[in-house]
Amino acid sequence: MQKTLKHELKISGIGLHSGCKSNLIIFPADENNGITFVRSDLKENNKFPALFSNVVDTRNCTCLGEKNGQVVSTVEHIMATLYAFGIDNAVISIDNPEIPIMDGSAKLFCEALSKTEIFEQNAKRKILKVKKEIKFTDDKQNFVSIRPSDNFKINFSIDFPSAIVGHQEFSAAINKDLFINDIAPARTFCEKYQVDYLRSIGLIKGGSLDNAVVLDGETILNDGGFRLADECVKHKVLDCIGDMFTSGYRMQAEITGYRSGHFHNNEVLKKLFSDKSNYEIVEE
Repeated sequence: MQKTLKHELKISGIGLHSGCKSNLIIFPADENNGITFVRSDLKENNKFPALFSNVVDTRNCTCLGEKNGQVVSTVEHIMATLYAFGIDNAVISIDNPEIPIMDGSAKLFCEALSKTEIFEQNAKRKILKVKKEIKFTDDKQNFVSIRPSDNFKINFSIDFPSAIVGHQEFSAAINKDLFINDIAPARTFCEKYQVDYLRSIGLIKGGSLDNAVVLDGETILNDGGFRLADECVKHKVLDCIGDMFTSGYRMQAEITGYRSGHFHNNEVLKKLFSDKSNYEIVEE
């Protein structure tokens, strides 16, 4: 059956780019509502259904927008957490254009949701069942594919010139326990030169070693180094789960990504939904 929260849940943090405090409240929602973000700091043009068709920017994060130009960004980590906890319906109020970055992972979102009672609703859950393989490849041969499966599985591999990251692979069927223990704690990561550039153009004002893993050549600038083995590829998996939930459904599919990101995830969903013969919606 579909599920929502029994009570509202409040979470606060800072926006990665603005550096401003961001207050988030997750409210229960009606059956078949899906996940909707609402900007509480706006009186109009403030609703953002979390659907791939409403994604307006995929640079550095997944950003939802509406026709008048308002946005809510960095939705992927909270979306992935809601997916893992089996939340089908929720309204997420946010008083800032950015979802709080927390520690750069989904760990704190998981801790908050773990303390919250989940309510089973009366409507049956709808599942997106993929019927044929769909693939999106960019001009550098980075790709993501979606193909039929009996469950929701993700295979992912990355290659970085830095030996400290290098080649990393992940392959597993996604479930709540695996997500909480092995995926959610994986933090976003970047090179120091990227940080320097983004700051030079007025971005990541809220970025610090408290909410990202920063690499400088073969050195990790964070005390304690990586939190998890293969943390970088696991963070890519975290992002992928959140992005795939913008399909509007839980998925019965196998996802394979190679050096892909938010852009590729959004493009492959567009391609999937462009032809109704690619999929069917079934009740669980």
